[in-house]
Parts: sequence; structure tokens; C-alpha cells
Amino acid sequence: MSLLHNVALSFIKNLGPVAAKSLMAYLGGSEEVFKTSPAKMATIPGIGEKRATQWDFEEALRLAEREILFAEKHDIDIIYYTDARYPKRLKNCGDSPVLLYSKGNMELNLPKVISIVGTRNATDYGKQLCHQLIEELQQYNVLIVSGLALGIDVAAHKECLKLNLPTVGVLGHGLDRMYPSQNRATAERMLENGGLLTEYPSGTIPDRENFPQRNRIVAGMTDATVVIEAGIKGGALITAEIANSYNRDVFAFPGRLDDMYSEGCNFLIRNNKASLLTCVADLAFSLGWDKPDSTRPVEQFSLPLDLTNDERLIFDILQQHKVPLAIDDLTIKANMPMSILAMNLLNMEMQGYIRSLPGKTYRVG
Repeated sequence: MSLLHNVALSFIKNLGPVAAKSLMAYLGGSEEVFKTSPAKMATIPGIGEKRATQWDFEEALRLAEREILFAEKHDIDIIYYTDARYPKRLKNCGDSPVLLYSKGNMELNLPKVISIVGTRNATDYGKQLCHQLIEELQQYNVLIVSGLALGIDVAAHKECLKLNLPTVGVLGHGLDRMYPSQNRATAERMLENGGLLTEYPSGTIPDRENFPQRNRIVAGMTDATVVIEAGIKGGALITAEIANSYNRDVFAFPGRLDDMYSEGCNFLIRNNKASLLTCVADLAFSLGWDKPDSTRPVEQFSLPLDLTNDERLIFDILQQHKVPLAIDDLTIKANMPMSILAMNLLNMEMQGYIRSLPGKTYRVG
């Protein structure tokens, strides 16, 4: 695929990621989009004549050329959604960005990835929870994602830097600037073990409407979202709601009833939008993480004898993969209808042969 056309696709005005991916699937790629006449484009379902005639492809290509030059000059990677480096968890979300701009030294598809979010007005209580949480997470080799905002976000990034845990900040603007500017030094240090990620090209200012969009990346590229402190309104609760919509786990630390910066956490827990979190063990158990133990012997898989032919096929596929497999991947690899696959997976899970994990993924138990 052409990098130029991939980037240019994101510069077409009034073409969101859902429609862009649908368009590429229909036409066969980003390059084909730019070769298609407005008349033919208007016949594509969901496009129509009005949209097709409004798009300025020449302008989009010109902006893309400029952006590619900027990225090359500043060591910025452009990660298209078909790229193996693109966050696989995020790719499963329907409204995921067509491309991402990244700067730093990051692996976005580690086995364990969580996001930590919270209020910009972090209290000493919240900062202490953040410290304890990340200190305990260190033993699990987790990638920590947050939004590099003031308060809980930057506190999480700083704790990761202290403990040499990889951490990624997702921005609501282009990589030609840093907002808030107070976090610039932290952002620069993060480039060594993690880095910065955004869907916005250079020149994009931190407009208010960008941050809810940013939050869907924070929620979508992780296994779970942890809310440490949050008011009843704000970005942390938006991120939690988005994570719930993606069928991801959400956890929240409870707070005092009269504390305005715990209202959001208590609301999430009270309304079953988040699981109550008191320690990392709660989170690890819910996510199916094995307890770290350097002395643990190498696992020896025993071959179950009481599986049906279909179940044995599923077991063999899962056993061959070191990472959990999504149900969509399993139905393809097993060449099995989704309804039959789901029934077999449930039977195997009840017998203890496999374990279901967040995001409708499975691994050998």
C-alpha cells in the first residue's frame, strides 16, 4: 500500500474512520479511493453524491506529502491500521483511527496492557494509590497507557519512569507541540521506554473536542482501564464509559463519600460500570493473569482425554499459540460456525480446559 495514500485518506474532510475503512474495503485499498471518480464514489452505499463531490483529493494528497516530510524529519512513525505494529486491541474497535503517529520506543501489542486515568486535580490520596498500584504492577511486566494530562495521568507516567515500566501517552493534538507544557520533560523521558501516540497530524491544536476522541484510544488499546480518582464529570468517566462500550474491564478505587474527586469512582462502582479495586491482586485475578513466580516450573500441558473432536481441535489451536486468541480468529482457524464455536468454548471453560479473558479472547487454562 502507498504510504502517501494511507496518510492522505486521513486528511479527507468529513470522512471518519468507520466510513474510511468501509470505503477501502469496498474499493480495495486507499490508493483505489483516490483513483475513483466522484460519479462512481456516489454509488457506494453510505457515501452519496453530496459527500463524493465535496471531497478534495488533491488537497488531501498535498497535506499528506507535507505530513510525511514532517514525520521523517522528526523521527515519527506512521502506523497504518493494517500494520502489524498497530495496537491489535484497538483494531478490534469499530471506530479505531485509520492511522496513528508515534514517537519513541514502544511495543503496542505486549501481552498485558492497561490504562490508568483520573482527575487533573489529583489529591495526595490519589497520588499514593497511583504509586502503590504501579509498584505492584511492576512484577507483571505491564505496559501502562494514559493521556499525559495533569494530575493522575502524569503521576502514572512518572511512576512508570521511576520503576522502568514502559508507558505510552496518548495525545489530543499533533506531535509538533506538548500540552500541557509542564509535562514536556516527562514526555521526553518517556521516549526511551514507551513514548507518545496520537491520531492527529502536526499542526493540530489541543481543542476541547479532541480529548474525548483521544480517550477512545486510551480505552481501546488496553485490556482494562483503572480509574484512580475522578469527579462526577470529566475525561476519566468518559474513558470508563468508552471502555465499557468496547467490552473491556473497568476498575475503580473507592473513595470517601464526601470527597468530590471520588464521586466518579463511587458512581462507577455503584452502577456496576466498574469493579471495585483494592489491590493489584483484584485486577490480576479478573484479567486471568498468572501470579509471577520465578521459581515456578515450566508448564507441562496434559492432553485432555474427554474432549469431543471439535473441542480437541479448538484446544490444539489454542495450545499452539502463546498469546490469547480472539473468538473471531478462532472461528476462522477452526473453520467452525460462531454459534457452534461459542457452545464448545463454554463447555471447555466449564471443564477448566480453557480460560476466557477480556475482549472475548481465550487461552488454554
